[in-house]
Amino acid sequence: MYELGVVYRNIRRADSDLVAKLGAFGTATVHEAMGRMGLMKPYMRPIHAGAQAAGTAVTVLLQPGDNWMLHVVAEQIRPGDIVVAAVTADCTDGYFGDLLATSFKARGAQGLVIDAGVRDVRVLTEMKFPVWSKAISAKGTVKATLGSVNIPVVCAGALVSPGDVIVADDDGVMVVPATLAQKTLDAAAAREANEGEKRAKLAAGVLGLDMYNMREPLQKAGLKYID
Repeated sequence: MYELGVVYRNIRRADSDLVAKLGAFGTATVHEAMGRMGLMKPYMRPIHAGAQAAGTAVTVLLQPGDNWMLHVVAEQIRPGDIVVAAVTADCTDGYFGDLLATSFKARGAQGLVIDAGVRDVRVLTEMKFPVWSKAISAKGTVKATLGSVNIPVVCAGALVSPGDVIVADDDGVMVVPATLAQKTLDAAAAREANEGEKRAKLAAGVLGLDMYNMREPLQKAGLKYID
């Protein structure tokens, strides 16, 4: 059960240098580096193409059709944070728009990840404030029911604890636990170096069939070439 009606103000955030370096690799590489874990469900999409962000998670638990706690979480944002919003029950209402984005941006937020709806997409795009959401909806919300701030939440199928690393881009949203940030960064760097070598071979005309030694397994599987 979620803890309701609380705001934890002093959270331990992942190191900002690790966050920046993980963000540079992007979600696909980080996902592979972390053992194919930590990826939010693929319905979480950026509201505009080319969006990219990395930061430390400030979490907020919302109630269906109620955005009261988004105003509460704004006070807890520190430069470099990304707000991660979960909802106690499925909802696609437009919780977030340009006014809240203005507030979040003034506090130094790098973006918003919300397992619900947002609106004012044109203005948010013009503001260059990155948002990943489940839906886009003009339907508004009320301010009546308490949730919580900076508690562990499940957002789009991924467990997010306050201070975790969030990496988000066109491919989706990744959550890296703060305790695994350095290990994941090391694995991502090794993977990127390996892919660089493969990319150079492919650019030189080497086929994946040969680079990955696929021909013999394909033959054993029964693949036939017919001229």
